[in-house]
Amino acid sequence: MNDEISRRLREAAEAHEPSRARILARVERGMADPSVRHRTPSIARSWPRAAIVGIVAAATLATGGLAVAAAIGGAPLLPATAPAPTVPSPTVTPPTVTPSPTPSSGTTTTTGPAPAPSPAPTWGSAHPTPPDDSRVEDGPMWSEGSLDPHSTIYWGQSNLTLKTTKPLTSVTVELRIAQTGDVRNTGSWQTGPDDDFTVTVQESDGALLYRWTLKPGRTVPAGQHEFASQYNHATGVRAVKHDSYHVDAQTSGRSTSVWGGFAPTR
Repeated sequence: MNDEISRRLREAAEAHEPSRARILARVERGMADPSVRHRTPSIARSWPRAAIVGIVAAATLATGGLAVAAAIGGAPLLPATAPAPTVPSPTVTPPTVTPSPTPSSGTTTTTGPAPAPSPAPTWGSAHPTPPDDSRVEDGPMWSEGSLDPHSTIYWGQSNLTLKTTKPLTSVTVELRIAQTGDVRNTGSWQTGPDDDFTVTVQESDGALLYRWTLKPGRTVPAGQHEFASQYNHATGVRAVKHDSYHVDAQTSGRSTSVWGGFAPTR
């Protein structure tokens, strides 16, 4: 509202044109008035008329300017203050996303099944394939040789599983572990009682020979039995193709024998 009033007063002041003729007429009437003559001498008598006219004109202009200034607030207008400079915000460039190529029309993309994970390596087979020159079954006995899965690149254990459907009154079990480099005995065990067997380990023809002999008067009952040889060897995966086992046994009225090898590491 104040801005609108100031604008209108400024426009009125600019449009005002004082009447010079009217002002001169009033001055002349004042000079001719006889009531003024017997009083103090008028300044207008001692000055030329042209000077008086100039003073009147200047007073008129000054009066008009002061009136406008008082109407719009009593102070001259000042130039508008320049706006503060605007600091541009940093421009963030979005990352460029490269679209995936779309197969062209007529092209068929075939996705095959995911490859099956590789099986974890094992040191021995749970059910090894017997060598060609083996006889793993004879009469009431059945046998299987395998490398124990806990074998390492420094140490090994060879297992013989022996099953019989009849009691054995005489048994000799031999495990031959070929000397493939630094092969040294570290022990042996069997599932039967220690007092039932005589156990020996010796070097024989380039191999460690582990032998279990059933003592006289003892019997191996029908069922499944285990015999194991333990040994150190040179660092690395040891080849077992030259290892072998042989079992001779006696049942009531019959002799039986089985033999074979140990499954290679795979």
